[in-house]
Amino acid sequence: MVRPTHEVEYEQMLLSRHGLLHYKGGRTKDSVLERSAYILLSRIRVQGPMSIGELSDAFGLDASTLNRQTAAAMRAGLVERIPDPEGGMARKFRITNEGARLLDEERMGLVRSLDNVMAEWPDEDIAAFASYLRRFNTDIERIGGRPWPRP
Repeated sequence: MVRPTHEVEYEQMLLSRHGLLHYKGGRTKDSVLERSAYILLSRIRVQGPMSIGELSDAFGLDASTLNRQTAAAMRAGLVERIPDPEGGMARKFRITNEGARLLDEERMGLVRSLDNVMAEWPDEDIAAFASYLRRFNTDIERIGGRPWPRP
């Protein structure tokens, strides 16, 4: 007997494929931010200023990878380094006004795309789908030991 998780695996593969159809150099054709910057800014917006160590723990990535990502985000004017607001020694990264503006623009573009895809779905189905996705993600986060804060 084929378990339902086989179908989940297959559909998840197809879902990731759709995002890659228009993928060009780290961005989809209509995006304003690279995927890594979008995720980085999203995390900092929800959690507040974060140090390289905190980002490393949050993403499960080594500090050198995050140094490259934050350096690129700083060059693009998306984040800035600030002293730790709580008085710690490490400097932290805070989203800039431009970073917040571009994050909002990117998010609205993604929501418009989802609105197009789900135009024929009743609101109850969209809410149920969102609930299942949240449950799926929080279970992955629980297993990985890296919960993602939600607004």
